[in-house]
Amino acid sequence: MLLPFLIVVSTVFFIRFIEQKQHPWLIAFFNWVPAILLAYIVPAGLAGVLQKDFSSSEIHTLSKALFIPLAIVAVMSSLSLPQLKSIGWKPILVFLSGSFWIAVFPIGLLFIFKKSAFVQDFIIQQEFWKGIPPVVGSWIGGSTSQLVLKELVACSEAVFLTILVLDNILVNLWTIFMFQSIKKSNFLNRLLRIDGRSPLEAVHTDKENKMNPLLSFIILLGAVVGAHFFIPSFVAKIICLSFVGIALSNLIKNWNFGFVHKLGGVLILIVMAVLGLKLKFSLLQFDYLFMGFLVLWLVSHFVIMLGVAKLLNVNTAWVPISSMANVGGIATAPAVTAAYEEKWMPHAIILAVLSMATGTFWGMLTISLFKIFVL
Repeated sequence: MLLPFLIVVSTVFFIRFIEQKQHPWLIAFFNWVPAILLAYIVPAGLAGVLQKDFSSSEIHTLSKALFIPLAIVAVMSSLSLPQLKSIGWKPILVFLSGSFWIAVFPIGLLFIFKKSAFVQDFIIQQEFWKGIPPVVGSWIGGSTSQLVLKELVACSEAVFLTILVLDNILVNLWTIFMFQSIKKSNFLNRLLRIDGRSPLEAVHTDKENKMNPLLSFIILLGAVVGAHFFIPSFVAKIICLSFVGIALSNLIKNWNFGFVHKLGGVLILIVMAVLGLKLKFSLLQFDYLFMGFLVLWLVSHFVIMLGVAKLLNVNTAWVPISSMANVGGIATAPAVTAAYEEKWMPHAIILAVLSMATGTFWGMLTISLFKIFVL
């Protein structure tokens, strides 16, 4: 187990090191090859160079028992309910409509074309349906939810790699589109006859001394160890730890939100690096029809949110903000928001955290609906 462990640790340290560099070419590189994808590819490349097969290494068991649950409780404990309330219900409803559509659209479309060769031969027989819940997790909850849902549906490495590559290509293009879209918000408001004013309460920053990071980590680790001993089911464990994380962040007054968020990010890289040890590049597939399916899925998500914004008479700027909070995440949501109104950036971050906290549950809904209506 020592060699795969060294590969994982070295990969994470390497990525975290180069992420801190501000060289223009590195910034451009990470815009197209995010750290999460790099963490997946580097261990696979090292395993290939060493001509080693680490797919049966004990580190995978450790990841499922420790790293993934710890990442879940860390991410969930970064959500503050009072800050969420400051956004107002209309932008949140726009955001939730986008999440809902991401979770249910593939079920509706595949149900309609259930008898087609694409659905029967490709989606079902080749088990590409198992790649769809991780996409839901990725677009709503981010990498943590994506990895949890991969485990829940037992998605193969071949399908997962294909999904990961297509998802990365599409999300990068979508981010560019959202940057352009939010700049057109005032035009869309006039076109749809929407009152563009969106009064927001200020997001208050807690000035109290934060909990010691070591103590915060011990509490999170204690929750995971307790869940490991008392909850045998992986799914039940994830659900329980999700609620424990929310309770910690909202019941402990001096909870260290900054630390747990950074910890969650590092743990996600560790989990992806562990998964990369199973990766074989020869398994990669590319299907243009499936890519078209993903594009239709994402575009319809934007259109649905635009319709909800019209019904609620809420500034259309919340549509790209909500889409980025869902699909882009904690980094791109505020970046896109800043292109329209910098004062809204904290609210975009809160929506992104809400997305991270709910992605696994939306993915579970998708899995349940798949089993009822498609399989």
